[in-house]
This record gives sequence, C-alpha cells and structure tokens, in this order.
Amino acid sequence: MDIKDKILSLRRELDQHNYNYYVLDKPVISDFDFDLKLKELQKLEDQNPEFFDPNSPTQRVGGAITKNFQTVFHDHPMYSLSNSYSKEELEDWEKRVKKLVDGKVEFVCELKYDGASISLTYENGELVRAVTRGDGVQGDDVTNNVKTILSVPLRLKGEFPKRFDIRGEIVLPYEGFAKLNAERVEAGEEPYANPRNTASGSLKLQDSTEVAKRPLDCLLYNIVGERLDLVSQFDSLEKARSWGFKVPKEAKLTASVDEVLNYVNYWEQHRHELPYEIDGVVVKVNDFRQQEELGFTAKSPRWAIAYKFKAEQEATILKKITYQVGRTGAITPVANLKPVQLAGTVVKRASLHNADQIEKLDIREGDTLFVEKGGEIIPKIVGVDFGKRDPDSQPTQYITHCPECETLLVRNEGEAQHYCPNLSGCPPQIIGRIQHYISRKAMDIEGLGGETVALLVKEGLIINYADLYQLQKEQVLPLERMAEKSADNLIQGIAKSREIPFERVLFALGIRYVGETVAKKLARHFKSIAALAQATEEELVNIDEIGERIAQSVTAFFEVEENRILVQKLKEAGVQMELAAEEFAHHTNILEGNTFVISGVFHQVSRNELKKLIEDNGGKVSGSISSKTNYLVAGENMGPSKLAKAEQLGTKILSEEEFLKMLE
Repeated sequence: MDIKDKILSLRRELDQHNYNYYVLDKPVISDFDFDLKLKELQKLEDQNPEFFDPNSPTQRVGGAITKNFQTVFHDHPMYSLSNSYSKEELEDWEKRVKKLVDGKVEFVCELKYDGASISLTYENGELVRAVTRGDGVQGDDVTNNVKTILSVPLRLKGEFPKRFDIRGEIVLPYEGFAKLNAERVEAGEEPYANPRNTASGSLKLQDSTEVAKRPLDCLLYNIVGERLDLVSQFDSLEKARSWGFKVPKEAKLTASVDEVLNYVNYWEQHRHELPYEIDGVVVKVNDFRQQEELGFTAKSPRWAIAYKFKAEQEATILKKITYQVGRTGAITPVANLKPVQLAGTVVKRASLHNADQIEKLDIREGDTLFVEKGGEIIPKIVGVDFGKRDPDSQPTQYITHCPECETLLVRNEGEAQHYCPNLSGCPPQIIGRIQHYISRKAMDIEGLGGETVALLVKEGLIINYADLYQLQKEQVLPLERMAEKSADNLIQGIAKSREIPFERVLFALGIRYVGETVAKKLARHFKSIAALAQATEEELVNIDEIGERIAQSVTAFFEVEENRILVQKLKEAGVQMELAAEEFAHHTNILEGNTFVISGVFHQVSRNELKKLIEDNGGKVSGSISSKTNYLVAGENMGPSKLAKAEQLGTKILSEEEFLKMLE
C-alpha cells in the first residue's frame, strides 16, 4: 500500500471509530489503540504535507486561532419558533394547520434541546462551514471550533445531496459540565453558571485547542436545501442518521394532538433522566409538501411550534423600581431584585413593562415577588406574596417626568406605555436611535458598537445618525480605547454603509412600528424615500397589511421638520434612498389587484420563486382560498379540498404553465 492509500485508509478507519464512539456510543477499540492510530496518521501527514486535508481526524484537536469571527449570511434563514404553554394553544395551532392544508396531517415530536443553535453546511459530503444562529439571517463562522466536536462528521457516509445545511444544537451534557466545573473549582476559578451558556460561550473561544478540551456534543434535527429529494421530517431524520449525524432517537411520529400531549407529559416527567438539558418539545408537521404550503410568518414557520415546559419559579425581594428610556421615548419600569438563582442563572433585574402592569399586580418596593423565566430565558414577575408585605407599605406612584431629562411624560389614549416627548434633547433617545441605525439588521456598521456610539454622543461629536458621515479619523482617534486600526475600521465601516439597500435604510431610520417586514413592503411599494414622504395616511392604509397605526406613524415622522432634514442629510451623504434600478427592473403591475393561492408541487420554478413572481408583478399571495381569491395556481399532488373549494367559489384555476404565460 503506498503512502497516500495508507493515509486515506487510516482516515476512514479513525472516522468510523469516532462515529462508533461519539454517535453510536458503541466503541470497538480502546482509547489507547485509537490514540496510537491517530499518532501514526499525524506522523504520516507531517512527513507528507502534499496530502493535507482540512477534514482529517488529526485536524479535530484544535490549534487554529480566530481573533475575529467573520459574519456570514445563512443560505436559508434560521427562524425562531412560536411558543405554546397549554393544551388549548396546541389545539388552536393544529386547527390553523388543518385549515390551511389538505389531507391527513401527522406530527413529529422532538425534544427541545437547550444549547447553542448551529447550522452546518456540507458540500460533496464534506463539512465546509459551521455558523451560529446569530439574528437568523446571518451568524458567526465558527467552523474551526465546531470541527473539534467529535460527534460532528467531517465526512458523510452513503449517498447524500450535493449541498445542504443541517441545523441542530451544540450542547454540554450534565456529566461533562460537572467535570468542567470540578476542574475550575479545584483551580480556584469561578464555576460556570449553566450548561447552555457554557456551550454557547465555547463556540466563541478564540483558541480552538481550548474548545477541544470541552466535552461538547452536537444533536441535529433539521435539513434544509434545494431539491433534496426528502418527503418528510421523520424520513429526513432517518436519512441524516444514515449519513453519520448524531440524531437523537427520542423523536416520535404521531397522528394527533392527543398523542403529542402524551409525548409532552412523558418527557416533562422524565427529562432529568436525559444526559443533557431540554426545556420543552418541538412539534412539526411531518409532510414536507404540507410544510411548504403552510410557509412562514416574518419570524417563524407556520408548520412548527414549541411546547415549553412549565417555568421554574422563585421568590425574592424587590429592592427598588427604576425607569429606563428607550430610543422611541418609551418608558420601561424595571424591578431591581435581591439576586436569586433561577433556571441556572442569577436574576437581578426584570421588566415590569408599564404602569398598568404594576397597578394590576399591585407591586411595591420591599415586596416579596414571584419570579419566573418566560420560556426559561427572560425573567418575568408573575405575582406578589401579600402575606409577607409590610403593613405600612404604600402603593407605587408611577413617575410623571422623564428620569433622564425631566420632561413631563405623555401617555396616548389606548396605549399602555408612557413616553418622553423630548426626542431631540433626551440623551438615551438620541443614543438609542443611533444604536438602532448601526445595528446588524439595519446599517450593520462594522467597527462601531453601542458603547462607542454613547461615547461619540457624550463627546459632542455626533447628535444624530446623519452626523456619522461627517466623522473624521482625527476626531475619533483621541477617544478612550480607540487605536489607529480601530479608528480606520470605524471610518471604513461608516463609508461601506452607503451601499446598504434602501429597505434596510428605511428600517434603520427607526420610524415607530416600521420593522424589517414593514420597511421591505414600503420600500417595494414606494421605491424611494421621496415618494414615501409624500404619501397620505389613506394611500398607506390601502397597501396590503399596512394598518392605521403604521400609517399614522409614518406620516407623523415626515411631518417633523427635523426628520426631513435628517433624511436629506443622509441622501447628501450618499446613503441609498431609493431602490436600485436592478431591484425592480423586472417588476410590473400586471397582477395588481389580484390575490393568488399556491398549492401543490411545481417543476419549472419553486414555490418561493412563484410567490416572488406574484409579488414582483403587483399581486398578493394568500395561504387559504376565500371569496377574495382570484386565482389558484395548481401544481401536482394538490389537495382535493382546496380544489373543491376553488370550484365551489368559482376561483379561476391555473396550471404552472398558464400562470407563467400570464407574465409574458
């Protein structure tokens, strides 16, 4: 056997032993024998560098240093899940699902692992990148660190798609966490708070050798990609398992919400028997065709829901109520608590939301409060232990003036929140608006963080986001912790933000109620800031899914002269204030005024491409057929009930070819 064949043979053998040990939990050789083979391979690779392979078993031990983790876009967004906490909420979700799809609906139940979400990309059977969830659209490239996790296959077995992403959770099992903490205590260091945060923090360690020392595991549960030839979620789990992924066997195929609840109840009782943390159960529609029909909201898939286990609750003392001012001037009361251990973390503060909430629960300083973690993440005040209340305690008097600038607060009719109306003179609002402008989903200005923004405002270098484009390197260099390289990055990051597309600029402006989805819709409709600024409330309300509240907020924004001046300054600075010509070069109004429902499987274009074609040509896409539906675009395997309803309502039915012909 020549050297190359020997190296390839050893790699295959060691990959199989890794799989046997870390995925199947059935080792067939001793650790000592494994180490001998690994050393033999390492020696051969060192002597023959021309056969280097980044996915060799020898590369798992770490050694790569990553100073800055590169931010990359996911090929397919990583959506978060909507949550449910009761049988009734699950039943409501099931009814919505069955209303939107045809035929029998089956559900896959999977445990909701409490770790750090990860997306692994494989090309030609090899791991090419590992990316954290981030904001769902883009995350950090942590490939070097993930390669050290021995249950993550670097090469796949069998037959697999050419390119796909597989999503899962990086977890730290209880046993490994306990051992890690024992070592820290022995070394005189503070123990880690909980497995989840430790797993998440491990992925961002700069030295992958340190990551390799942590007993992390990777549990996988969701495959995404184009034309993968997979028919169902349960089928995809089996396939992933056969390719070499560690897919937990607790997943179960069920036929009804009653069966789902049996699964939930079992694991709520038995979750502590598992080797790692879970905080609920994820329920997914099994059939991928039905998943496609159900689609997504702006934030989450309609075909999946998380059932969260009952939150852990503790009692602690409310030391003081303080008040925070947000970027829109909204005042948020905050409970400052006597520190309490809750679901693995120390809780010191919790939002009290608004004056109504304080009055409803009758919360007073000095009270003993019951605190939960909503979804086991965000601390939440759920009640007062009145038996422990001081008899001399007085009801809370909500503040009347802004805690930052002393301006008299206002509360609009029908709104729960108080506001500080001093938009241009209240420091947290000024800083908050600029921090929103530079944030990742908005202008994503590299080299500029929230603390630096606060410092720039404090030093009088900027008072609004348009001022950023006037900054000079000489002005920022004297700032605290600002080195030459940092100053260069900041100025370059600001300059690069001029390339950010109009829809994100519109979101960055911080108009109240104009989130990412609304900004995209307004940008596509008006195509420029000038046209949007001239729009009336009536014109805005006539746009699909734009209500009165948004319309009033948009017109109110442009009525303020200071805002109009800001927009003009941004335009003069070269910021994109209209859609690029190529973005709407193929847009028409051919389908304007028509509502379409898409159903079935298509061959010339994907369902997502069909939806985009409809929207780019002025039409609207709906999930279900009603009297307002003008056309049903029918593909193969379309459910019979949709067809029957379309015929009953007299809805025109188009084939894929007929629809595409409409656009010619």
